[in-house]
Amino acid sequence: MSKAIGMVEYKTVSTGIQAADLMLKTAEVEIIEAQTVCPGKYIVLISGDLSAVNASVEASRTQFEQQLIDSFVLGNPHESIFSAIYGAANIENVKALGVLETFSAASIIVAADAAAKTSIVDLIELRIARGMCGKSYLMLTGDVAAVTAAIERAQAEVGETGMFLDSSVIASPDKRLWDSIL
Repeated sequence: MSKAIGMVEYKTVSTGIQAADLMLKTAEVEIIEAQTVCPGKYIVLISGDLSAVNASVEASRTQFEQQLIDSFVLGNPHESIFSAIYGAANIENVKALGVLETFSAASIIVAADAAAKTSIVDLIELRIARGMCGKSYLMLTGDVAAVTAAIERAQAEVGETGMFLDSSVIASPDKRLWDSIL
């Protein structure tokens, strides 16, 4: 995996596709995901060396500033983010459940990275603006104290940008709830 990831999130599909092209032409980066998300927004998630990702994201932000919703660059992202994005996390030891919701797609990945780096938790899923009218959420598990610390840190991280919507920690979720989540 590359050393950094970055994302831009745009109000329109047309701008998003133009931004993806510009990002690829600006520096040596790879597209992890580029697609429409609800409600008709467009996200571009890239990877590469930190300087290349920074240059690509910054070029896109500058060129298409009026249509930009949110963006980020993360150097050395937590490895569990990728399996959570694709709903492929293998969770065996479930304990407490933490849920955090944001107003943007980009902010949920930033929140997940902060949460995963704060304490020993397992990311279960990152739902990135699909079927949620542009909102996103993450779910994670671990000991109650670890989940609480992770959710608090993630909330602080995205709260600074005004993208935090809501969060909860459930100490001992019912098994039937776990069965529906996992």
